[in-house]
Amino acid sequence: MSTLLDIRSVSKHFGGLTAVDELSFEVEQGGIVGLIGPNGAGKTTVFNLITGQLAPSNGEMYFKGDSIARVPPHHRVRMGMVRTFQSTVLYHDSTVLENVIRGFAGRESQGFLGSIMSLATITRDEAHLRRRALELLDVVELADSRDETARSLPYGHQRALGVAIGLATEPELIMLDEPVAGMNPGETAQMARLIQRINEQGTTILVVEHDMSFVMSLCRRVIVINNGRKIAEGEPSVIQSDPEVVTAYLGKQDDDDA
Repeated sequence: MSTLLDIRSVSKHFGGLTAVDELSFEVEQGGIVGLIGPNGAGKTTVFNLITGQLAPSNGEMYFKGDSIARVPPHHRVRMGMVRTFQSTVLYHDSTVLENVIRGFAGRESQGFLGSIMSLATITRDEAHLRRRALELLDVVELADSRDETARSLPYGHQRALGVAIGLATEPELIMLDEPVAGMNPGETAQMARLIQRINEQGTTILVVEHDMSFVMSLCRRVIVINNGRKIAEGEPSVIQSDPEVVTAYLGKQDDDDA
């Protein structure tokens, strides 16, 4: 497989604090990659660097072979990457269908979050957009809810709708930030099936998540960071038994406690 995203020796400093420390990793096209670490490890900062919300202090980032370190966030969306957020980003008083139709503007407007606009600006091909939106709602199993307002959906369905809005930008890489946070086991299993289905249709996935069983069962490769530094990378079975990973999550036990 070819490399889709290439992070090379990237660091981010906030004054005297190093949030990301010489981090390097690759995401291959077609993969499902997990980025994990304990609270405060720097995972959200890494996502913000990749999507352009933050600029790196040093290092390079490449997407499809092109440098993106100084590319504005909305141009990165046009290049084919999009991010979902821990807090569901929805147009709460619009219908489910209207939410997805608005998402199409993210590929063309001045930014994904900046696509909160009148539907009149994207009605030049309304019938086509509606058909495509319904197809995406089928993918996330929300077609039957297309005429409901977003705020009326159960929490798990709102998160799925957020994924559909992201998919409306036609990404090659979708970055999922805590996709199952706050979900019950049934909703978590449903989200796992959705992510696998999206991946099978050709979209590469990079996911940050605290639910370790979710990550280990879903991802083919896992990257672990702590204090902004990569401490392990590999298949889930290798990561689960890595002593440095265990220490990072559980803390180093005294010999007397062994």
